[in-house]
Amino acid sequence: MSGGGDAAAICAQIAAVFSGEPAARPVLVGELAAAAERGGRVFVHGVGREGLMMRALCMRLAHLGLPAHCVGDVTAPPASPGDLLLASAGPGAFSTVDAICGVARGAGARVVLLTARLEGDFPRRQADVVAHLPAQTMADDEEATTESSPAKAKLPMGSLYEGAMFVLFEMVVLELARVLGQSPAQMRARHTNLE
Repeated sequence: MSGGGDAAAICAQIAAVFSGEPAARPVLVGELAAAAERGGRVFVHGVGREGLMMRALCMRLAHLGLPAHCVGDVTAPPASPGDLLLASAGPGAFSTVDAICGVARGAGARVVLLTARLEGDFPRRQADVVAHLPAQTMADDEEATTESSPAKAKLPMGSLYEGAMFVLFEMVVLELARVLGQSPAQMRARHTNLE
């Protein structure tokens, strides 16, 4: 397959994740808007490439004027009641994400977990709300295709989930900008000039 054909196939698979109304989008927009309304800070967390997508979201939330922080950054303040932790565990669970969610809940913060796998104990144990993004993760990239899921993702491991995260977050930011009344010029004014 040519480079253009590969790109088209990859984009089509990411688009297929959003073939219906993504259940995660209204959950994320609602939770982020509520945090903004109550004056809470937003913390994001994920591991590996999921963590990179969470960092990209954090940047855009800051551009929207929200006090947004990446868990683990040296300037991240402590979580407290009224704050929101948005964490990602595509395959359903990671021990580090579980621990961070537990600490946030213990501090009184609200926890939203983004995941591709709703089954299992972890999502319901550690999150106040679960946002579902139905895409292949590293946990199921080697599972055999079946009649109910005939097309295995072209992308390896968790790349489909991670690519879908980026698209989801752009959709969330666009909608949240409207909800918060933030213009592109206002967002641009908050972009760093130290580049």
